[in-house]
Amino acid sequence: MLTRLATVLVALGLVAGGSAVRQSTSNDAVAAGSSTLAGAMGIGDPYFPEDGNGGIDVRSYAIHDRYRFSGWLSGWTRLTLRTTERLGSFDLDFLLPVSAVHLSTGPATFSGTDHHELRIQPRRPLATGTTVRVTVQYAGHPSRHSYLGESNWSAAEGEVEAVNEPHMAPWWFPANDHPLDKARMDVHITVPSSKQVVSNGRLIDVRRHGRRATYHWGGGGPMATYLAFFVAGRFAIHQGTAHHLPYCLAVSRLLRPGLRHAAMRDLQQTPEIVAWLRHQVGPYPFSRTGGVVTSLDPGFSLENQTRPVYPVAVSRLLMVHELAHQWFGDSVSVHHWADVWLNEGFATYMEHRWTEGHGGPTTSRWLHEAYNATPAGSFWDLVVADPGPRDLFDWPVYQRGAMTLAALRNRIGNHTFGHLLRSWTALHRHGHGTTDALEALAEKQSGQDLTAFFDAWVRQPSRPAETAANGL
Repeated sequence: MLTRLATVLVALGLVAGGSAVRQSTSNDAVAAGSSTLAGAMGIGDPYFPEDGNGGIDVRSYAIHDRYRFSGWLSGWTRLTLRTTERLGSFDLDFLLPVSAVHLSTGPATFSGTDHHELRIQPRRPLATGTTVRVTVQYAGHPSRHSYLGESNWSAAEGEVEAVNEPHMAPWWFPANDHPLDKARMDVHITVPSSKQVVSNGRLIDVRRHGRRATYHWGGGGPMATYLAFFVAGRFAIHQGTAHHLPYCLAVSRLLRPGLRHAAMRDLQQTPEIVAWLRHQVGPYPFSRTGGVVTSLDPGFSLENQTRPVYPVAVSRLLMVHELAHQWFGDSVSVHHWADVWLNEGFATYMEHRWTEGHGGPTTSRWLHEAYNATPAGSFWDLVVADPGPRDLFDWPVYQRGAMTLAALRNRIGNHTFGHLLRSWTALHRHGHGTTDALEALAEKQSGQDLTAFFDAWVRQPSRPAETAANGL
């Protein structure tokens, strides 16, 4: 994620090919004399204790939503999940009113335990390892709901976008809403026939029925729930194949013609940027790419999987940032949100790597200039590897994260650092990464003890000493 002016989104108001194992559920709902548990209300991330859920591993989502431009969203979602322990009940993260829940294993009841948790209780407990299809029906106004101070639904007359971070899914489909549980996404959105829908992956088909049209998108790969998106409105669409990779670009027709043409011209750089990134960090992790510019202009861009959404003022470096996220953040996702510097630091670093490769200053020169221009003070007070939920997208997470990588390149050398980038994206492809895992891999490939280096750059709330050991 990056704002259009290369600053970061303000505080949030709070306070492979497979999924990671769920953390243990809470014991407060163990029935007397029973081994059946209520799945925990959270997956175990201390920043967002109610994000995700215990005891389940979602394999796929089939989302069927209808959006009326009065702001009303209705539909149903079928989740295919596997229980990771014996469950008497389990939760999903969702904000809209629910009218019905059906389980493939038999009857169930449901209730809203609070404003974010949908609790589902099967009539008979589910054994560990049971595959269940869960169908949830719902309807409501997403704009009337908030979570942790976030009101993330963005809509205006004639256009809507479901785009935000770290939370977006609960406004439009029930989910196990944490990056630890990636799943396949199949998205069907029904809108008035005069409108279009763009989402992740590829457009599978469009079915028209009277005054409505249903757009079916899928094939975006295993995905963290916040990276699933859709936009609906009227768009200029450009599709093609370049560098052996299909792409789809969309720009809102609500923009003035000059802005619309400029945005599409900028988006057409996407295949070239992806090809350059592929040379730097390894094979592109998905089968398609693209980009979207809407008229809603929320003030930030977001790396939605296979198809970032940008503000009106698109720039090449902004595109480098969001497309780099396809590797760092989308394919290699955070294990917990404290690891977010691995997303934003890498994406910001690749901006400077692009500049270096296209006639600008080297990343080492940029590092020294940034270091010398930032004396001891608040910029260095944040612990980058544990910024806290209020500072999740604070500027030091981006800038110091990128400086860490530039310094690491100086410390271990260009060749080893290049090999590190490719190994990182390959080893954790469609999986998850942590600071400890990056440090261990860098030590293995360089043959150096980097404990003090990583402590100085990302674990201490102070300015690293200007030494060769710190890459300076």
